[in-house]
Amino acid sequence: MWSVLEQVSFYTLPLVLGVVIILLIKWYNSTHNTNKLPPSPPRLPLIGNLHQLKGTVHEAFESLWKRYGDPRGLVLLYIGTIPSLVITTSEAGREILKTNDIAFADRPATRMFKAMSYNLKDATVAPYGEYWKQVKSILTLHLLSNKTVQTFEAMRRRIIAGYVNEIHQCFLANKPVDVTSMSLKITNDVTCMAAFGKTYRDGEIGAKFLKLMKEVSEMLGTFYFEDSIPQLAVIDVIRGVRAKVDRVITTLDEFLTGAVAERLTQTSPDPVVTDDGFKPLIETLLNMQMEDDAGITIDSDVIKALLMDAYVAATDTTASVLQWVMTEFMRNPDIMKKARDEVKTVLNGKKDITSEDLDKMAYLKLVIMESMRLHPPVPILLPRIAREDVNVMGYDIAKGTHVYVNVYAIMKDPKVWDKADEFMPERFLESDIDLIKHNFELIPFGAGRRSCPGRVYSMAVDEMVLATFLYKFEWSLPEGVKPQDIDMEGAFGLGNHKKVPLLAIGKPV
Repeated sequence: MWSVLEQVSFYTLPLVLGVVIILLIKWYNSTHNTNKLPPSPPRLPLIGNLHQLKGTVHEAFESLWKRYGDPRGLVLLYIGTIPSLVITTSEAGREILKTNDIAFADRPATRMFKAMSYNLKDATVAPYGEYWKQVKSILTLHLLSNKTVQTFEAMRRRIIAGYVNEIHQCFLANKPVDVTSMSLKITNDVTCMAAFGKTYRDGEIGAKFLKLMKEVSEMLGTFYFEDSIPQLAVIDVIRGVRAKVDRVITTLDEFLTGAVAERLTQTSPDPVVTDDGFKPLIETLLNMQMEDDAGITIDSDVIKALLMDAYVAATDTTASVLQWVMTEFMRNPDIMKKARDEVKTVLNGKKDITSEDLDKMAYLKLVIMESMRLHPPVPILLPRIAREDVNVMGYDIAKGTHVYVNVYAIMKDPKVWDKADEFMPERFLESDIDLIKHNFELIPFGAGRRSCPGRVYSMAVDEMVLATFLYKFEWSLPEGVKPQDIDMEGAFGLGNHKKVPLLAIGKPV
C-alpha cells in the first residue's frame, strides 16, 4: 500500500513533467518562429505589455509605436496574453480598413460585448456574415440614412428649442451653462425620440436613465482581466467590476424590456407616428417582427439589441463632438465669430433653421471636422480581430490577433497635418480630405465594412445644435476665466468627453 505522499507523487509527477514539456515546446516555438512578426517591445510573462500602458491608452499606444514600431505605422503589443496589432498611420490604416478589410471584419467576442449585445445580436459586434449585413441594413435604413434623418428634423428643432429656453433661464439667473452636461442631455433626448418615440429625462425615471447611460459609457471604457488575461479573471470579481457589469446590464435590459412592453400595450393596430411626423425605430422593429419578412428572425433580444445599439452609439459620441466644438469656440473667439457671422448671413433673420440652411454653412462644417480631428469622439476605434492568418505590409498576422486603429494618432500625424496640434478649420479649404471620402487621414467614423454608419445622423444633430447656439446667443466664459484656463483633459468611456465640464455664458441676442 502506497502512502498518501507516494500516491500524490505517482499522479502528479507525470502531470508536472507534461506541463514542463509543453512550456519548453512553447518556448522553443516562440524563439524559433519562422513567421515574420511586426516589431514589438519586450514583454513580461502573462501581463505582456500592460505595464507599459501608462496614461491614456491612445497616447500610450502612440508612444510605444514611436519607440519600438515600424515607421510605417505598425507595432505588435500583448494586452495580457492577447496579441494586439496597433495601427498608428493612415498608410497602415488603409491596409487594415481597405486592403484587408474582410480579413479583419470581425469583433472580438469579449464578455462585455456579449453582455451588451444580447450575445452578439446587434450591428456593432455581431460576427461578419449575412446576419450582420441584415441588422446593419435595418439600423441604417430605419434610423441612420439620409432620408430617415430628414424625417427627424422637426423633432430635433423642437427639442433644441427647449434647451434654448433653458439657456435663457440660466442667463436671467446669472448662472453659466454646463455645456458638457447639456450636450449629453440634448443628444440623449434626440436619440430617445428617434429610437423609442419619447424622452426619458424628467423626474426619477429621467435621473435613473441618465445615470444608467453614464455607467454604460464608463463600463465600455473599463479594462477587464477576463478578456485579456483569463488566468486572472478572479481580479474582476475581487474589484467588483463583474458585479457592476451584471447590475448595469440587468438594469439596461429591464429598461429596454419595459420600453417594448409599453409599446405592445397600445391597442391601436395602426403604426405609431409621433407628433413630429416620423416613425420611431421601436415601431419599425416590432412591425418587422410581426410581419416576419426581414430575412432574419427578429425576436425580442434582437429588438432590444438594436435599440441598445442605436441609443448607446448615437448619444455619447454625438455629444462628444458638441462639447469639444463649443470648447474650441471658447478658446478661439475669432473662429467662433467667423462661424456665427456665417450662420447669421445664411439665416438672414429666419426663425427656424432647416437642413437646407445647414447645407450652406460651409465654415461650420469645417469647424466640426477640425474639432473631430483634434478631439475624435472615439480615439481608438472599436477593436477588430483577424478572421484568418493574413499578411499586412510584409508581416505575418495570426488568426485571432486583435487590431486597434489609433485614430487619435492618425489624425494628428505631423507628416500629414501642418501644425497638427493647432485648431485650424481653414486647413480644409484647400484640401481634398473630408468626412465622406475615405482618405484614411481623417476617419473619426472609421472606414470599411465596420465603419460607423451614423455619420449623417450625428452631423445633422451637431450642426443644428451648434447653428442654433450661435444664432440665438453670444457666448463667453464666466467672469475671471480666460481661454488659456480651460482644462482640455479628456475623460474616456465609450466617447471622448471633457473631464472638467465646460461652463459658459449664453447671452440672448
